[in-house]
Amino acid sequence: MSITGSSIKKLRLETGLTQSKLAGLAGVSQAHIAKIEQGKVDPRLSTVNRILSVLKPGQERKCRDIMTRSVIFAKSSDSVMKASEVMVRNAVSQLPVLDGNRVAGTITEQGIVRNLSANLASEKVSKVMDPPLPEAQGDTSIEAVRLTLERNPGVLIKKGRELIGIVTRSDLLKTIS
Repeated sequence: MSITGSSIKKLRLETGLTQSKLAGLAGVSQAHIAKIEQGKVDPRLSTVNRILSVLKPGQERKCRDIMTRSVIFAKSSDSVMKASEVMVRNAVSQLPVLDGNRVAGTITEQGIVRNLSANLASEKVSKVMDPPLPEAQGDTSIEAVRLTLERNPGVLIKKGRELIGIVTRSDLLKTIS
């Protein structure tokens, strides 16, 4: 089921809440709820998540439930060209960068664009990478990593010290459908 204004209205009616009550519980105005239900506004993901947490309590999902399990990496010694080809081929906007078995940084589309130059393709990933992505455990709630994803393109998911996946903004968007 896709989350639309009408599906939010249906869930609200099924739970017996008025627009005003839902607005108060979700921390938004009643007018905003009305506009969302009528399809007049496209709410922020954080607003949709707050509304859904009120309408579907007890269904809090964990990072391990939505993470991408096959994490694709670049090596710090790879060329930017090789890393960008991997990103395009796999339709991802960032790659964790490994230096041996250690996560050394992150190469992102934004970082590549920021460093664009005539010889960038032959540069090593280590020259243009950003700091490593933040990390969380697999049992961390999606809500807990949501704020981190507002400031970062992804969160590496671990079980103990073992890397088991990655949660990106795209994975978070999938939770509303």
